[in-house]
Amino acid sequence: MAENNFYDVYTASLNCHGEELCGDQVRILRTAERTLVVLSDGFGSGVKANILATLTTEIIMTMLRESVPLTQIIETVIGTLPISEERGIASSTFVIVEIDHDSDRFQIINFDGPPLFFLQGGRVVQMEPEEVSILGKTLCLLTGQIEMDNFIGVGSDGILSAGSGAATNSGCGWDNVAKYLELIFERTPLSAKTVVDSVIDKTKELYENRIGDDATFVGIYVRRRNKMMVFTGPPLKREWDKSYVNRLLTFDGRKVVCGGTTSNLVADCSGKKAIIHTETMTADYPPMGSLEGVDLVTEGIFTMAATLKKLQECRGNIEEVPVERTGPSMLTREMLSADSIHFLIGQSINPSHHNPLLPKNISIRRNIIEQIVSMLRKYNKEVLVEYC
Repeated sequence: MAENNFYDVYTASLNCHGEELCGDQVRILRTAERTLVVLSDGFGSGVKANILATLTTEIIMTMLRESVPLTQIIETVIGTLPISEERGIASSTFVIVEIDHDSDRFQIINFDGPPLFFLQGGRVVQMEPEEVSILGKTLCLLTGQIEMDNFIGVGSDGILSAGSGAATNSGCGWDNVAKYLELIFERTPLSAKTVVDSVIDKTKELYENRIGDDATFVGIYVRRRNKMMVFTGPPLKREWDKSYVNRLLTFDGRKVVCGGTTSNLVADCSGKKAIIHTETMTADYPPMGSLEGVDLVTEGIFTMAATLKKLQECRGNIEEVPVERTGPSMLTREMLSADSIHFLIGQSINPSHHNPLLPKNISIRRNIIEQIVSMLRKYNKEVLVEYC
């Protein structure tokens, strides 16, 4: 995979009217080698459909995580799913998308789900699937190459049946959804979220806010990776200072420095001047700073502790983070806007940040950063932690 290519994945759902639980379920797994997406649509709606879809996605993703061959996964799922007595078909459908990062090849297995949408240059490309039979069930298999600005869209039946009252399953149909996707891309989307939210909003409009069937749309958009480096805490050895400062300042992405000692270190090594902006200080948060060549400069321990809290409260949704000039809000928004985040964590102990009840090599700062890293990974961010 090209170094700056990023597989941006986003999903959104609408519950069937009157139901508290969605009968569609999505699981996403991103590793260094692969991006995996599983969408399952449980038969019907409500609790039963939710359980069936959850069972399906959990079985598939667990086996994918363990690198079980796809054929064996499909055999397990098909052999496990109960058959609907009403219609004589499997009680849930599923679509598996697997993208190999080294080759930029994708493989999609579709079991009774609607056809996917594949866009190149903002135009929908018709793809002919290969039909394969496993345990007497027919599945559609698609393979291909994915490149920058390509988009894969996977939807449940509720997306295609919008505008029909859902019961007839006629609705706006695949062709109209495809045309609408092309219209969205004429506006130059910036993320998978832009596309998915537009499709979901249109679906809600067509249902006139009375959703006739669980509707889920998953978008995978190949775009330039948004990279970020966070440097906090001076390195263990002073002779390492210039090397790590140089790595920060030559980093190809957003650059953030957390901590007064760290910002002074960067200023000394680069010959620049660190400035403290006292007007950004509030009753709750320390002031921010600025430094030529660095995109964001904040105080350290208190700002990061508040950032952790904001990350927890917003649940990964940047729109829930206040747009204000305070360290925690700006640092949280920077992190949520990034796809990959590289932490450079200096191990020189600041006595004021050390808990004497903990081992010497563990600081309060390090503990907070580890919690931030865990939260960011939960939000599907690529995170690299390097101690220095």
